[in-house]
Amino acid sequence: MAAHTRPSVHCEVLVAIEIEDKFDVPAEYEIPDLSDLKGCAAAVGPRTYSLVALYFDTPDLRLAARGITLRRRRGGDDSGWHLKLPKSKGVRQEITHPLTRSTKVVPQELADLVTVYTRGKELVPVAQLDTRRGVIRLMDAHGELLGEVADDRVKGTVLGEPPVVSRWREVEAELVKGDDALLRRVGKKLRKAGAVPAATASKLGRLLGDAVPVKPEPPQAGTAGAVVVDYFRSQVEHLIAHDGPVRRAEHDAVHQARVACRRMRSALKAFKSLVEDTPELQEELRWLGEVLGEVRDLEVIRARFAEHLDGLDENMIVGPIRARLGSDLEAKENLAYARVREAMSGERYFALLDALEAPLPLTGKAAKSAEGTLEKIAGKEWLRVEGRYATAQALEDPGEREIAMHDVRKAAKRARYTAEALGLTKEAKRAESVQEVLGLHQDGVVAQQTLESEAEQARKVGEDTFTYGVLAGIEHATAERAHRKFPSVWAKVTA
Repeated sequence: MAAHTRPSVHCEVLVAIEIEDKFDVPAEYEIPDLSDLKGCAAAVGPRTYSLVALYFDTPDLRLAARGITLRRRRGGDDSGWHLKLPKSKGVRQEITHPLTRSTKVVPQELADLVTVYTRGKELVPVAQLDTRRGVIRLMDAHGELLGEVADDRVKGTVLGEPPVVSRWREVEAELVKGDDALLRRVGKKLRKAGAVPAATASKLGRLLGDAVPVKPEPPQAGTAGAVVVDYFRSQVEHLIAHDGPVRRAEHDAVHQARVACRRMRSALKAFKSLVEDTPELQEELRWLGEVLGEVRDLEVIRARFAEHLDGLDENMIVGPIRARLGSDLEAKENLAYARVREAMSGERYFALLDALEAPLPLTGKAAKSAEGTLEKIAGKEWLRVEGRYATAQALEDPGEREIAMHDVRKAAKRARYTAEALGLTKEAKRAESVQEVLGLHQDGVVAQQTLESEAEQARKVGEDTFTYGVLAGIEHATAERAHRKFPSVWAKVTA
């Protein structure tokens, strides 16, 4: 069916957001007159199509388990390859690719987009849908297409030995340029004529039925375990959602994926009384976070230096420093991205994703009421921050004290993540303020170290390093301001 499209990162692939409602109808159902809908000037059609769609999945139906469909379809106005990813109820992202000669090999561009789900498993044909479709087009007074209503008579075949055939009829209402109100009005009219909301989100889901794997039941609502599991699953989904954007080097994707790793690792540590036997999982999350961190750190430092240089008088900029701190760092960043893609296409990463989606091993304490139990854990995390700070202040050596304050920052980050997981806004902001000011100091120190390394390389080939010194001075001042500010921040959060 028609939909808005915009070019994606891959030159051949088009991306669209599909907003539709599906309805189950009996064989004798009659589509009501839709020409008198408010906001609709005419209902044109029906126009009839014959569609043949071959669906691909792993042998254990990993895509179907997530409501994802990948098909090669002939017929209608949009013949080609279609990948549909659910975004929210009634809304799916549809990615299309031109029809290829091969009927059995999925285009690599689409296969790459589902790697996070297939995890090394082969994509094979699992079903075929033969559909006789009648389409009614809903137009406005200017001839613009607002939406479409498709009446589908379907023959579905589960491929196997022997093949299993099913037949049914369904109706789809999809927006093109219309608004949600139009979709609601269409749905109301279809239901009044005898249609009922579809029991499944897709034709493929209906055809495969009980063969599709189901997610494990969550712990009993209201328990401490249920809160932790719900939060952990949300972070797993956040990581998975950013897999594709990371592979395509989209803005902020690496940062988001890295934060998800950190939050999950932090949760496993903070809630160790509720979730047991996770040291190995924590270590794998640390590994992935470090892989992502190499790219993220280069992204941040390159943008940081570019901002500094843009703020300087041109007379202060000597030598090819823009190239060294721009294109040279970008080249390192591109190499780091290559290492990220390699890691995210390997068995270690796939095994980690499988482990993240497995049921968390809960302890007996997880069955306790969430109220009280979780707040106590959050309180212990803040006490841990205070303990680390006391340890740091007891050190006489400035170098050792600075290293210990880095541990305070990490403890504050963990306390923040724990509080955010539990919806404790006040506690989260308290920890964030400590993490933030210590982070500013740490960033300034790391930036100075990077500048020192880059200046040394420039010096070796005879380049003027004056501007490196200027930037180092800026970073030193930034670190010092954060250092001076910290006592007042600490006094405020511990008052």
